[in-house]
Amino acid sequence: MAVTAAQVKELRERTGAGMMDCKKALQEANGDMEKAIEILRKKGIAKAAKKADRVASEGTIAVEIDADGKCASIVEVNSETDFVAKNENFQGLVERIKGQIAAKQVESVEELYRSEIDGVLFEEYMKAQIAKIGENIVVRRLDRICVDGPGIVSGYLHMGGKIGVIVAAACDREETCDSIKDLLKDIAMHIAAMNPRYLDESSIPQEVIEKEKEIARAQLEKEGKPANIIEKIIPGKIKKFVEENTLLGQKFVKDDKKSVQQVLQEAAKAAGGEVKIIGFVRYELGEGIEKKQEDFAAEVAAQMK
Repeated sequence: MAVTAAQVKELRERTGAGMMDCKKALQEANGDMEKAIEILRKKGIAKAAKKADRVASEGTIAVEIDADGKCASIVEVNSETDFVAKNENFQGLVERIKGQIAAKQVESVEELYRSEIDGVLFEEYMKAQIAKIGENIVVRRLDRICVDGPGIVSGYLHMGGKIGVIVAAACDREETCDSIKDLLKDIAMHIAAMNPRYLDESSIPQEVIEKEKEIARAQLEKEGKPANIIEKIIPGKIKKFVEENTLLGQKFVKDDKKSVQQVLQEAAKAAGGEVKIIGFVRYELGEGIEKKQEDFAAEVAAQMK
């Protein structure tokens, strides 16, 4: 049957598919809009599958604070190119993704992909979006931090989503939390800048401490220090390692005369209460991903085969 330009326009707006694809789908569906969408989705899924082996190492990090201010989410969404990462469709997809994480309270990528969105599995929704945008897009990782009782969460994005941080604090009462809201944001910025590996000394695995002792001992032996002196120096070396690698031990970026812990305690005392950082997550875009290196001419030639 003949299809109208208005039908093609509506289908294109609803699916983001090309005009000719929309026209063919409507003809195949005898003008049934929902059936035409299903046909395009099936074609989109096939199209998306072909893109799945491409390395997605660009993209963005997004942060979402729940409406009640008690949970924060962070997610890394990867695309193949920085160009697509700046595309409105990609940015809109990221907004849906982080909204879905918060709404469904998922705590893993696997949970996210099994959740339901717009009446379909999120996995199917993503395949359709990949077909629409035209690049492989991957939700690489996500984390959520929540507080029970009096507490507060905060988040920070740096360099337009190249680095993201979420952080949570527990308080003795909500009024104390309110008083440190701006400070917690500054601490999130500190985490982005200083990249602490651990929260505090107790969160450092014992094997890490032992390895640092081993390294320090080897360095001191190389300097010719006697064994009895080495054993006296090592505790100081470990103390310095803890200060440099834990959030609470690091010098605060906005006041390097004090540690983050000192600044936090002073703020809590001024508010007449108590505050404790209970956790943080820091993502850096593409960390750990091995980018695929290909000659551009060879890639074009491969596409033409």
